[in-house]
Formats: sequence, structure tokens, C-alpha cells
Amino acid sequence: MLALAACALPGHALYKVVGPDGTVTYTDRPPAASVGRPVSMGKEPSSNDVSGSLGALPTDLRQTATRFPVTLYSGNDCAPCESGRRLLQTRGVPYVERQVLSNDDADALDRLTGGRSLPSLMIGTQALRGFGESDWNSYLDAAGYPRESRLPRGYQPPPATPLVARQPEAPPAPAPPPPPPEPIATPPTTAPSPTGIRF
Repeated sequence: MLALAACALPGHALYKVVGPDGTVTYTDRPPAASVGRPVSMGKEPSSNDVSGSLGALPTDLRQTATRFPVTLYSGNDCAPCESGRRLLQTRGVPYVERQVLSNDDADALDRLTGGRSLPSLMIGTQALRGFGESDWNSYLDAAGYPRESRLPRGYQPPPATPLVARQPEAPPAPAPPPPPPEPIATPPTTAPSPTGIRF
């Protein structure tokens, strides 16, 4: 009977909590630190880690972010990009931001989203070009993201990075050494002319 119950468990993390009195409890939610000593059992879901700390997110939000990672493609001096960023932060959607700053970035954006519109949003494999609050909210709802933030206090999204990794610039070639100074020509010494005329 126990074997059947174990087979029916979902594939996400299972936690074993040992209470101060020695009681053992199994749960799929990370326990509070005061309850007991949590021991993670089973395999954590693999993730496209949006912040380096998906484990700190509530379980259902972490699972949604793992299944449907969100990437915002933005540019400099882009008011719609700021509106999109604010919407994601207000809803508490963990996301990664990639900046489109060069022609290489624009080409990569075109390959990823099928266009060069900024902002663009990827939710899992779904590309949304341009900012439309109702469209973005509809797709975030369908992916399972909550309408109100459930992010931990103090959560910060990772800093924005260029879409295409920049190659380090080669240092400038050293300047060639200056040429040696030209020798100063001295006029040839000639014997004075017997007539006293100088040439």
C-alpha cells in the first residue's frame, strides 16, 4: 500500500521535516525554519534559473517559473520597455532581462522572437512582440503566474545583460617607437678662395 502511495506522488520536491520532538512529517512545501530540520528528498525540478535563487521562491511560483521562464527583451530609452518591466515587477514575475543594443543583438532578437520589436517578451516558448498590457497579462495568467506578487521580501531581478555576449576588445597595438633623430648635416669645410669670395 505504501509503495502505491509513493508511486502516486508528484515528481516535484518532497521534504522530510523532523520536528523538535522527533516527529517526522513529509510535505511538498518548504517548511518554515522554526518547524524543524528540513531534508529535501527527491529531485528538485531543473530550471532556467532566472535569479540564481529559484529555490527561495514559493513552490508553485518556482514550478511555474521553471516550466515557463520569462525573458524581457528591452532597449535603452524605451518607455514601453519600462512599462513592461513595471508590469512584471508589480505581478511578481521572476524574469531575466536581455538588452538589445547592437545589430548583433537585433539579429538575435529576430531569430528568437520573429521580429525586432521592443519590448518583446518570451513566456516559455511563446513570443510576444511589443507591449500590450492585456496581452501580456493574458499570457502570464495562462502560464499560471499569480496576479499579485508572491516574491520573497527583498527579491531583486538579476541585472540586465546584452542579448549577445560581447567579445572583449583587443588592446590597441603599441605605438611604434619614434624614429631616431636625423643627424645634423655640417657644411663641408672648404678652403677659402684666393680672391676672398665665398660660395
